[in-house]
Amino acid sequence: MSAVAYDYIEEYIRGLIKESDKELLQMEEYAKINHVPIIHKEVGKFLELFINIVKPLKILELGTAIGYSSILMSRCAGSKTTITTIERDKKMVELAVGNINKLGLEKNIQVLEGDCLNILENLTEKYDIIFMDAGKGHYKDFFPNCVRLLNKNGVIISDNVLFRGMIASDELIEKRKITIVKRMREYLDYISKNNEFSTSIIPMGDGIAISTRRNAHE
Repeated sequence: MSAVAYDYIEEYIRGLIKESDKELLQMEEYAKINHVPIIHKEVGKFLELFINIVKPLKILELGTAIGYSSILMSRCAGSKTTITTIERDKKMVELAVGNINKLGLEKNIQVLEGDCLNILENLTEKYDIIFMDAGKGHYKDFFPNCVRLLNKNGVIISDNVLFRGMIASDELIEKRKITIVKRMREYLDYISKNNEFSTSIIPMGDGIAISTRRNAHE
């Protein structure tokens, strides 16, 4: 359980989700065995839905891991959409590139190796969706550059914002996670009070926040 939703609710929702194809199932199994964090199934389904609504041409992802979410998003978005994904762990980069190449998606997904903040500062393209899933204690540091790189009508999706329920309840906080919890609370407070953006926090998976510019269509 993610500690964000009751067990029986999570199990019921996941039971409604169609099983992934063989390649994604293999990646899910690898992640489970090797304790690699990937997005929850219901968050993956949400991303698919969101991509079908927004129809993005450019997606930026912070945190690649083994490439699971970027592959999922690319398959949903189609060949006209390009994804740039950032990962600092060299081993994860190698695994992600291998998975991407294996599925013939190397023309659609570009993996950049390095620290997210350093790479963000040097990016200039505009993106329709920015999916934040790296360095949970640094979301607030990432946000200004994400705003700079976001198209006028773009959307920032932040994953794991309720962090196993610790963000909402001091009773759940693990001692070694105090700093991450403190910083995530600061981030959620910051984006919730940001006058330029409208943000909704959804208790799905490990918690996601959806942020869009206010009056973007004017």
